[in-house]
Amino acid sequence: MITALHHVQLAAPAGSEPELRAFYEGVLGLREVPKPPELAKRGGVWFRGEGVEVHLGIEEDFRPARKAHPAFLVSDLDALAARLPGAVPDELFPGYRRIYVPDPVGNRIELLQAR
Repeated sequence: MITALHHVQLAAPAGSEPELRAFYEGVLGLREVPKPPELAKRGGVWFRGEGVEVHLGIEEDFRPARKAHPAFLVSDLDALAARLPGAVPDELFPGYRRIYVPDPVGNRIELLQAR
């Protein structure tokens, strides 16, 4: 039986780790966590925050996720939106304010805050 979500895995192209760090750590405020040595050989980068973990793995024939996406609850949507010039607001989810943004490699990311 499922008790919790451990992590979300997204794909990224080879060599994109610096841009991913700047976004997931620098903008979203997650912290990078070391990958196990055998997995680190494959490239990619992992991030963790309170109650959330995101793994970005290198995919040879990378295509960004444009519909599928992780949705992160945030404490200050307005502050994040101000730092994300490409944010697209969406008011269609009852009880939440939300925006969609692409990560540096084009994966769709949803950020939402309860009303």
